Amino acid sequence: MWFYDALTSGFQHPTNPGRLQQFRILFGTVLTLRFALSIGQGGWDRLAPGSLSHHLAEQRLGPTRARLLASTYRPALILRTAAAIALAAGLLPRLALLAVLAGAAMELLYLKSPNAVRYTLLTGTCLLLAGDLGHGLHIEHSPSSANTWAQCLLVLITTDIYWNSAWQKLRSPQFRTGLYLAQWIHVFTQVREQLPYRRQYAVPGIVRRQLGNLTGRDIRLWRMAAAAAITAEIMLPPALLYPPTMPYAVATGIAMHTAFTCLKPRQLITFSGLTLGTYLAFAQG
Repeated sequence: MWFYDALTSGFQHPTNPGRLQQFRILFGTVLTLRFALSIGQGGWDRLAPGSLSHHLAEQRLGPTRARLLASTYRPALILRTAAAIALAAGLLPRLALLAVLAGAAMELLYLKSPNAVRYTLLTGTCLLLAGDLGHGLHIEHSPSSANTWAQCLLVLITTDIYWNSAWQKLRSPQFRTGLYLAQWIHVFTQVREQLPYRRQYAVPGIVRRQLGNLTGRDIRLWRMAAAAAITAEIMLPPALLYPPTMPYAVATGIAMHTAFTCLKPRQLITFSGLTLGTYLAFAQG
Protein backbone atom coordinates (compact mmCIF):
# COMPACT_ATOMS: atom_id res chain seq x y z
CA MET A 1 0.00 0.00 0.00
CA TRP A 2 1.47 3.35 -1.04
CA PHE A 3 0.59 5.09 2.25
CA TYR A 4 2.56 2.55 4.30
CA ASP A 5 5.48 2.76 1.87
CA ALA A 6 5.43 6.57 2.13
CA LEU A 7 5.53 6.47 5.92
CA THR A 8 8.35 3.91 6.12
CA SER A 9 10.43 5.76 3.53
CA GLY A 10 10.27 9.09 5.34
CA PHE A 11 7.87 10.43 2.67
CA GLN A 12 10.41 9.83 -0.09
CA HIS A 13 8.24 7.22 -1.79
CA PRO A 14 7.20 8.53 -5.24
CA THR A 15 3.51 9.25 -5.74
CA ASN A 16 1.45 10.78 -8.52
CA PRO A 17 1.78 14.58 -8.11
CA GLY A 18 -1.34 14.98 -10.25
CA ARG A 19 -3.51 13.92 -7.31
CA LEU A 20 -2.68 17.07 -5.37
CA GLN A 21 -2.88 19.17 -8.54
CA GLN A 22 -6.40 17.87 -9.16
CA PHE A 23 -7.28 18.65 -5.56
CA ARG A 24 -5.90 22.17 -6.05
CA ILE A 25 -8.33 22.69 -8.94
CA LEU A 26 -11.23 21.34 -6.92
CA PHE A 27 -10.20 23.33 -3.83
CA GLY A 28 -10.19 26.54 -5.84
CA THR A 29 -13.55 25.70 -7.41
CA VAL A 30 -15.23 24.96 -4.07
CA LEU A 31 -13.83 28.11 -2.50
CA THR A 32 -14.91 30.18 -5.49
CA LEU A 33 -18.45 28.92 -4.95
CA ARG A 34 -18.26 29.54 -1.20
CA PHE A 35 -16.95 33.06 -1.61
CA ALA A 36 -19.49 33.89 -4.31
CA LEU A 37 -22.35 32.63 -2.14
CA SER A 38 -21.06 34.62 0.82
CA ILE A 39 -21.66 37.84 -1.12
CA GLY A 40 -25.36 37.01 -1.49
CA GLN A 41 -28.14 36.76 1.12
CA GLY A 42 -26.99 39.91 2.89
CA GLY A 43 -23.32 39.04 2.92
CA TRP A 44 -22.32 42.10 0.93
CA ASP A 45 -23.87 44.36 3.62
CA ARG A 46 -22.37 42.49 6.55
CA LEU A 47 -20.45 44.83 8.91
CA ALA A 48 -22.19 47.90 7.48
CA PRO A 49 -22.17 50.84 9.95
CA GLY A 50 -25.06 50.58 12.38
CA SER A 51 -25.70 46.89 11.64
CA LEU A 52 -25.93 44.21 14.30
CA SER A 53 -22.88 42.42 12.85
CA HIS A 54 -20.85 45.62 13.14
CA HIS A 55 -21.98 46.08 16.73
CA LEU A 56 -21.00 42.50 17.57
CA ALA A 57 -17.62 43.03 15.90
CA GLU A 58 -17.05 46.10 18.06
CA GLN A 59 -17.82 44.11 21.19
CA ARG A 60 -15.51 41.31 20.14
CA LEU A 61 -12.62 43.22 18.58
CA GLY A 62 -12.95 46.74 19.91
CA PRO A 63 -14.05 49.85 17.96
CA THR A 64 -10.76 50.47 16.14
CA ARG A 65 -10.29 46.91 14.88
CA ALA A 66 -13.97 46.62 14.00
CA ARG A 67 -13.75 49.76 11.84
CA LEU A 68 -10.64 48.38 10.13
CA LEU A 69 -12.40 45.08 9.46
CA ALA A 70 -15.48 46.85 8.10
CA SER A 71 -13.39 49.06 5.79
CA THR A 72 -11.51 46.11 4.28
CA TYR A 73 -14.43 43.67 4.23
CA ARG A 74 -15.88 44.33 0.77
CA PRO A 75 -12.53 44.63 -1.05
CA ALA A 76 -11.47 41.38 0.63
CA LEU A 77 -14.61 39.62 -0.64
CA ILE A 78 -13.74 40.58 -4.19
CA LEU A 79 -10.02 39.83 -3.92
CA ARG A 80 -10.44 36.41 -2.32
CA THR A 81 -13.01 35.37 -4.94
CA ALA A 82 -10.63 36.41 -7.72
CA ALA A 83 -7.80 34.53 -5.97
CA ALA A 84 -9.93 31.36 -5.73
CA ILE A 85 -10.64 31.55 -9.47
CA ALA A 86 -6.92 32.00 -10.16
CA LEU A 87 -6.09 29.03 -7.93
CA ALA A 88 -8.53 26.77 -9.77
CA ALA A 89 -7.13 27.96 -13.08
CA GLY A 90 -3.52 27.44 -11.95
CA LEU A 91 -2.45 31.08 -12.30
CA LEU A 92 0.35 31.76 -9.80
CA PRO A 93 -1.15 28.95 -7.70
CA ARG A 94 0.95 29.37 -4.55
CA LEU A 95 0.37 33.11 -4.33
CA ALA A 96 -3.32 32.61 -5.12
CA LEU A 97 -3.53 29.93 -2.43
CA LEU A 98 -2.05 32.27 0.18
CA ALA A 99 -4.64 34.91 -0.73
CA VAL A 100 -7.45 32.36 -0.57
CA LEU A 101 -6.38 31.13 2.87
CA ALA A 102 -6.10 34.71 4.14
CA GLY A 103 -9.57 35.46 2.77
CA ALA A 104 -11.01 32.37 4.42
CA ALA A 105 -9.28 33.14 7.72
CA MET A 106 -10.98 36.55 7.72
CA GLU A 107 -14.28 34.74 8.39
CA LEU A 108 -12.96 33.64 11.79
CA LEU A 109 -13.42 37.25 12.89
CA TYR A 110 -17.20 37.32 12.46
CA LEU A 111 -18.72 33.86 11.90
CA LYS A 112 -20.43 32.27 14.90
CA SER A 113 -19.59 28.69 13.91
CA PRO A 114 -16.45 28.74 11.72
CA ASN A 115 -15.89 24.96 11.54
CA ALA A 116 -15.92 25.00 7.74
CA VAL A 117 -13.28 27.75 7.82
CA ARG A 118 -11.01 25.69 10.06
CA TYR A 119 -11.37 22.70 7.76
CA THR A 120 -10.63 24.92 4.76
CA LEU A 121 -7.46 26.19 6.43
CA LEU A 122 -6.36 22.64 7.30
CA THR A 123 -6.80 21.25 3.80
CA GLY A 124 -5.42 24.43 2.24
CA THR A 125 -2.29 24.14 4.38
CA CYS A 126 -1.77 20.64 2.99
CA LEU A 127 -1.77 22.16 -0.49
CA LEU A 128 0.62 24.86 0.67
CA LEU A 129 3.08 22.16 1.76
CA ALA A 130 2.96 20.44 -1.63
CA GLY A 131 6.11 20.77 -3.69
CA ASP A 132 4.39 20.77 -7.08
CA LEU A 133 1.01 22.49 -7.40
CA GLY A 134 1.24 22.51 -11.18
CA HIS A 135 0.39 25.38 -13.52
CA GLY A 136 -2.76 26.01 -15.46
CA LEU A 137 -5.08 23.06 -15.92
CA HIS A 138 -2.25 20.70 -16.91
CA ILE A 139 -1.94 17.65 -14.64
CA GLU A 140 1.48 16.01 -14.20
CA HIS A 141 1.37 12.23 -13.74
CA SER A 142 5.09 11.34 -13.70
CA PRO A 143 5.94 9.73 -10.31
CA SER A 144 7.59 12.13 -7.90
CA SER A 145 8.06 12.57 -4.16
CA ALA A 146 7.35 16.31 -4.37
CA ASN A 147 3.79 15.92 -3.08
CA THR A 148 4.13 12.74 -1.01
CA TRP A 149 4.23 14.47 2.39
CA ALA A 150 1.30 16.76 1.53
CA GLN A 151 -0.72 13.84 0.17
CA CYS A 152 -0.15 11.76 3.31
CA LEU A 153 -1.10 14.72 5.48
CA LEU A 154 -4.34 15.18 3.56
CA VAL A 155 -5.16 11.49 4.07
CA LEU A 156 -4.50 11.78 7.80
CA ILE A 157 -6.67 14.89 8.15
CA THR A 158 -9.59 13.29 6.32
CA THR A 159 -9.23 10.11 8.41
CA ASP A 160 -9.22 12.17 11.61
CA ILE A 161 -12.30 14.12 10.50
CA TYR A 162 -14.25 10.94 9.76
CA TRP A 163 -13.18 8.99 12.85
CA ASN A 164 -13.66 11.93 15.20
CA SER A 165 -17.12 12.53 13.74
CA ALA A 166 -18.02 8.85 14.20
CA TRP A 167 -16.77 8.96 17.80
CA GLN A 168 -18.89 12.03 18.59
CA LYS A 169 -21.95 10.36 17.07
CA LEU A 170 -21.33 7.17 19.04
CA ARG A 171 -21.12 9.20 22.25
CA SER A 172 -24.46 10.91 21.55
CA PRO A 173 -27.44 8.74 22.61
CA GLN A 174 -29.77 11.14 20.81
CA PHE A 175 -28.01 10.68 17.48
CA ARG A 176 -27.25 6.99 17.98
CA THR A 177 -30.92 6.18 18.62
CA GLY A 178 -32.09 8.14 15.58
CA LEU A 179 -34.01 10.63 17.72
CA TYR A 180 -31.91 13.63 16.67
CA LEU A 181 -32.46 13.04 12.95
CA ALA A 182 -36.16 12.26 13.46
CA GLN A 183 -36.69 15.44 15.49
CA TRP A 184 -34.71 17.57 13.05
CA ILE A 185 -36.75 16.42 10.06
CA HIS A 186 -40.02 16.71 12.00
CA VAL A 187 -39.35 20.28 13.15
CA PHE A 188 -38.09 21.29 9.71
CA THR A 189 -41.25 19.88 8.11
CA GLN A 190 -43.43 21.92 10.48
CA VAL A 191 -41.66 25.29 10.23
CA ARG A 192 -39.88 25.26 6.86
CA GLU A 193 -42.23 27.85 5.33
CA GLN A 194 -41.37 30.31 8.10
CA LEU A 195 -37.60 29.87 7.86
CA PRO A 196 -35.52 32.73 6.45
CA TYR A 197 -33.57 31.73 3.36
CA ARG A 198 -35.54 28.45 3.28
CA ARG A 199 -34.33 27.73 -0.25
CA GLN A 200 -30.95 26.84 1.18
CA TYR A 201 -32.49 23.61 2.51
CA ALA A 202 -33.04 20.73 0.11
CA VAL A 203 -34.71 17.94 2.08
CA PRO A 204 -36.71 15.93 -0.51
CA GLY A 205 -40.47 16.05 -0.17
CA ILE A 206 -40.75 12.26 0.05
CA VAL A 207 -38.48 12.29 3.13
CA ARG A 208 -40.59 14.97 4.82
CA ARG A 209 -43.82 13.12 4.10
CA GLN A 210 -42.69 9.59 4.89
CA LEU A 211 -40.17 10.16 7.69
CA GLY A 212 -41.17 13.46 9.30
CA ASN A 213 -43.90 12.41 11.74
CA LEU A 214 -41.95 11.17 14.81
CA THR A 215 -43.73 7.82 14.81
CA GLY A 216 -42.04 4.71 16.18
CA ARG A 217 -41.46 3.56 12.61
CA ASP A 218 -39.83 6.88 11.70
CA ILE A 219 -37.45 6.73 14.66
CA ARG A 220 -36.50 3.12 13.87
CA LEU A 221 -35.67 4.07 10.28
CA TRP A 222 -33.65 7.08 11.39
CA ARG A 223 -31.83 4.82 13.87
CA MET A 224 -30.79 2.66 10.92
CA ALA A 225 -29.68 5.77 9.02
CA ALA A 226 -27.63 6.92 12.02
CA ALA A 227 -25.96 3.51 12.31
CA ALA A 228 -25.20 3.54 8.59
CA ALA A 229 -23.60 7.00 8.85
CA ILE A 230 -21.41 5.97 11.80
CA THR A 231 -20.35 2.75 10.09
CA ALA A 232 -19.54 4.57 6.85
CA GLU A 233 -17.40 7.17 8.62
CA ILE A 234 -15.39 4.45 10.37
CA MET A 235 -14.90 2.28 7.29
CA LEU A 236 -14.36 4.90 4.58
CA PRO A 237 -10.67 5.85 5.23
CA PRO A 238 -9.25 2.29 5.09
CA ALA A 239 -11.60 1.38 2.25
CA LEU A 240 -10.41 4.41 0.26
CA LEU A 241 -6.77 3.39 0.71
CA TYR A 242 -7.34 -0.21 -0.43
CA PRO A 243 -7.53 -0.20 -4.27
CA PRO A 244 -10.08 -3.05 -4.69
CA THR A 245 -12.59 -1.32 -2.37
CA MET A 246 -11.87 2.28 -3.34
CA PRO A 247 -14.58 2.58 -6.06
CA TYR A 248 -17.24 1.34 -3.62
CA ALA A 249 -15.94 3.65 -0.90
CA VAL A 250 -16.07 6.64 -3.24
CA ALA A 251 -19.67 5.81 -4.20
CA THR A 252 -20.60 5.42 -0.52
CA GLY A 253 -18.93 8.70 0.40
CA ILE A 254 -20.70 10.58 -2.38
CA ALA A 255 -24.07 9.17 -1.28
CA MET A 256 -23.40 10.00 2.38
CA HIS A 257 -22.28 13.57 1.72
CA THR A 258 -25.19 14.13 -0.65
CA ALA A 259 -27.55 13.16 2.17
CA PHE A 260 -25.70 15.41 4.63
CA THR A 261 -25.72 18.33 2.23
CA CYS A 262 -29.47 18.01 1.63
CA LEU A 263 -29.97 18.97 5.28
CA LYS A 264 -28.06 22.24 4.94
CA PRO A 265 -26.68 22.76 1.41
CA ARG A 266 -25.29 26.24 1.97
CA GLN A 267 -23.58 25.39 5.26
CA LEU A 268 -22.19 22.01 4.19
CA ILE A 269 -21.20 22.68 0.59
CA THR A 270 -17.64 23.58 1.64
CA PHE A 271 -17.18 20.61 3.97
CA SER A 272 -18.72 18.08 1.59
CA GLY A 273 -17.00 19.48 -1.48
CA LEU A 274 -13.54 19.52 0.09
CA THR A 275 -13.94 16.16 1.82
CA LEU A 276 -14.98 14.44 -1.38
CA GLY A 277 -12.06 16.18 -3.08
CA THR A 278 -9.62 14.69 -0.58
CA TYR A 279 -10.54 11.24 -1.91
CA LEU A 280 -8.10 12.07 -4.71
CA ALA A 281 -5.29 11.94 -2.16
CA PHE A 282 -6.12 8.35 -1.19
CA ALA A 283 -5.34 7.01 -4.66
CA GLN A 284 -1.78 6.18 -5.66
CA GLY A 285 -1.90 5.95 -9.45
